[in-house]
Amino acid sequence: MGKFDGILICTDLDGTLLRSDRSISQENLDAIEYFKSEGGYFTFITGRMPYFSKMIYDAVGANAPVGCVNGGGIYDYEKGEYLWLATLSDSVIELVEHVDKNVDGIGINLNTPDKVYFCRDNAATAEYRKATGIPNLVADYKAVDEPLAKIVFCDDNKEHILRAIELLNDHPKADEFDFVRTERTLYEVVPKGVNKGAALPRLAAALGIDMSKVVAIGDYYNDVAMLRAAGLSVAVANAVDEVKAVADYVTVSNEEHAIARVIEELDRGILKL
Repeated sequence: MGKFDGILICTDLDGTLLRSDRSISQENLDAIEYFKSEGGYFTFITGRMPYFSKMIYDAVGANAPVGCVNGGGIYDYEKGEYLWLATLSDSVIELVEHVDKNVDGIGINLNTPDKVYFCRDNAATAEYRKATGIPNLVADYKAVDEPLAKIVFCDDNKEHILRAIELLNDHPKADEFDFVRTERTLYEVVPKGVNKGAALPRLAAALGIDMSKVVAIGDYYNDVAMLRAAGLSVAVANAVDEVKAVADYVTVSNEEHAIARVIEELDRGILKL
């Protein structure tokens, strides 16, 4: 019997597990190895698609399927397949066109289950590619004839993002979709009912773990539902106020080995499930 048998830790990536330079501290890696050696399951739920979070999966040695697409998919890297994936209805292109016509210069990415199409480019989409290593696959959004997992609007200009949010919320078909702010420069359209909080029980069920034994750790608006669903919720010190407000506990920042601190305090009985 391991000390952490029957416990799942599920973390966000950017701003939580990852430092600002997108690296993972050795302290976090060592703590994750210890947690797994004592029977625990460690994984993550991210807004990223599986094809550009594989390096992180390998780096941390996650021993469970991962949540992706902000909770819209569950992917098993060992099997090389989605266990579950939600996709957008075709009418989402009407919303894309509406924003495109009314917000000059906003970046637009279409995410399919296995690739990202860059349909409108700007400085924010260029930075997005640089940070994630995604190839610059260019296409007209009206010409992409594949299932879509999510739409991402990108812009460094705060007013452009706010205008896109207004246009999307006011669109006649807005009720068919959900929307989520994932970073300062990113706003996403996802299938109705999709969020990290809906994905977390799917992950736990796949592992036979009760939700009361699930620890969720996050920092941003798209992590709120995940923290609410978990048995124990932890916000990092750099989290937005809305995340801290729903968390059971606030730990150190992502620059201070937050995952290692959570595992240490579980080990010492300071944090209890």
